[in-house]
Amino acid sequence: MKFENKVVLVTGASRNTGLGIAWRFLQEGAFVCINATTVESTKKGGDFLRERGFGDQILELPGDISNPDDVDAMYGKLQEKCGKIDILVNNACYQGIGPAFQDVKYSEMERVFRVNLMGTFYMGQKAANMMIRQGFGVIVNFSSNTSMRAIRNRAAYCASKGGIDALTRAMAIDLAPYKIRVNTITPGYIYTERWDKLDEATRARRRANVPLGLEADADTLADVVFFLASDEARGITGERIVVDGGTSIQHMPADVDL
Repeated sequence: MKFENKVVLVTGASRNTGLGIAWRFLQEGAFVCINATTVESTKKGGDFLRERGFGDQILELPGDISNPDDVDAMYGKLQEKCGKIDILVNNACYQGIGPAFQDVKYSEMERVFRVNLMGTFYMGQKAANMMIRQGFGVIVNFSSNTSMRAIRNRAAYCASKGGIDALTRAMAIDLAPYKIRVNTITPGYIYTERWDKLDEATRARRRANVPLGLEADADTLADVVFFLASDEARGITGERIVVDGGTSIQHMPADVDL
């Protein structure tokens, strides 16, 4: 198995992309620590994995990644149980869907940054300090194609994801001497349970604006995480890997460019 004897921590792993990535790592032999904000949501993800026969290979680490005390407690439990961390996947985020820039409240901007940017920073720093002692490690951050091409009414989200792109480069250059690689995955549309609430016409229009005609899903993104975490990517660090089906390379979407 490709990740046998590896210890992996995945944030935002109670559902959707994070849970799918955790499941795939388990299937590849890893010991996986799963994080979500609450005890209940983390247990929900854990129950999903236990029902599929992975009870002995998981550790639940509930905690709010925007709260440094929670992060400290999570890593304390990880150190006690596993003694190391090989791979960190910083998947958790807060969407911050809201009003246009001029109406965004300071408190909401701060909340989005505390989860998306500060959470990625502190989760990464705690992992890095364990990895430095080991002399190896991989960190995969999740950004968004909105970090380069803004969408309406998401000022905080777009800015926080742009911060993750820049933070990844800074992390990569500082941690390279310790053989720790840091890269960012940059998705566009991702299929989640929210898509099930959309009518078929809306889903079809979204897909029409993806040149490859299909949104990403947990398996699509897990494939890229696996590559970046593997020895095959041993020469890659500080990079921004876009996984959006070609959405961000076009001048304008299909329903306009006619």
